[in-house]
Amino acid sequence: MADKYKTILLFGAPGSGKGTQGKVLGSVPGYYHCSCGDVFRNMDVNSELGKVFLQYSTKGLLVPDDFTVKLWQDAINKHAASGKYKPNRDLLILDGIPRTLAQAQIMDDLIDVLVVVHLVCHDQEKMIDRLRRRALKENRKDDADENVIRKRWSVYEAETQPVLGHYPQSLIAEVDAVQTPGQVLRDALNVVLPIHEKAFPPYAG
Repeated sequence: MADKYKTILLFGAPGSGKGTQGKVLGSVPGYYHCSCGDVFRNMDVNSELGKVFLQYSTKGLLVPDDFTVKLWQDAINKHAASGKYKPNRDLLILDGIPRTLAQAQIMDDLIDVLVVVHLVCHDQEKMIDRLRRRALKENRKDDADENVIRKRWSVYEAETQPVLGHYPQSLIAEVDAVQTPGQVLRDALNVVLPIHEKAFPPYAG
């Protein structure tokens, strides 16, 4: 790939609202949202890749790093080839990837990270309750088992949180995730709008 994808990372623990904010931002022209979780959930579970994913996800574990990045890269390249995602004018918004330091290192050759929006939440029980409610609303079996939820949280703290240290502190913008979705969106927009304007200056046509 000649140029790296200009990217904003949405970062935070399970239940912090990465998907919610990513979907809203992705509906705005000039932004393209790609959720690694959605990429996985849209897989054919009977395919070879789908079976590998299920071996890990049903236990609340992260899938192998090279597998994760390969699957994501295949998906985003298809989105670009189809015209859904236009790298020359869309800011790519990622949530759920990179989730480990190894993934971040692999992806350094693929993406140009312009800012990391860190959705911060200090109340673990509030986030677990949010995941339970989401599981009921969206029939997401991976979030229905509290033991799996807590395992995902511990995996996040042990393996994913250190990813923040991979990026310069100057690129990390903290947003309080324990607000209403509208308040979180307001704060996130205050971060990403100037980034977009700098990456893709206004053009005529």
